[in-house]
Amino acid sequence: MKSGKTKILVVFYSMYGNTAKLAKAVAEGAQEVEDVEVSLRQVEELVPKEVIEANERMKQVKKELADIPIATDEDLIEADGIVFGSPTRYGNMSAQMKNFIDKTGAIWARGQLLNKVAGVFTSTGTPHGGQETTLITMMIPLFHHGMIVVGVPYATESRLFAMELGGGSPYGASSISGPNSDRPPTANDLKIAKTLGRRVAEIAKKMSQK
Repeated sequence: MKSGKTKILVVFYSMYGNTAKLAKAVAEGAQEVEDVEVSLRQVEELVPKEVIEANERMKQVKKELADIPIATDEDLIEADGIVFGSPTRYGNMSAQMKNFIDKTGAIWARGQLLNKVAGVFTSTGTPHGGQETTLITMMIPLFHHGMIVVGVPYATESRLFAMELGGGSPYGASSISGPNSDRPPTANDLKIAKTLGRRVAEIAKKMSQK
């Protein structure tokens, strides 16, 4: 039996800050579970610095997130549960997140993520902007790693039945950012994200026999 706290890692990419808000809510939810240690990491930016400097909103977000370390393979290896978050790009994860996952071939070959618990979350510009396809396609490489992917069941999260404009699905947490990416996650979105984080932490704790 392993000793110590269950380690949960939340890894995300965010261009305008909305996915980052969901990431922090996921981390808060995981932290609610007793004897759980949560780490927040972001993935490497691929947008050229001069492009970011020319966009005031992007520049401000990058400044706000500057204290969050860049994720490494070692972060993944040390975690008992990992939650990945990315905004959608044409119904799929962002290039930044895919780049990060694509570079995990060495730990895939060694089976170092085998049986770790995982979850996913996203943010889209519109209600039908690819939330479910992004969440599902984000899961595919996690299955290749042998991870145990969990979602947000209706039985544990009644907010999925809400009729007002917002995100959330059985596949993971999500939000609708608007065409200009200036609409922050709603209170329901953040609560669903917390539920996802808590669920991953609870299951990871059981799986790691803490």
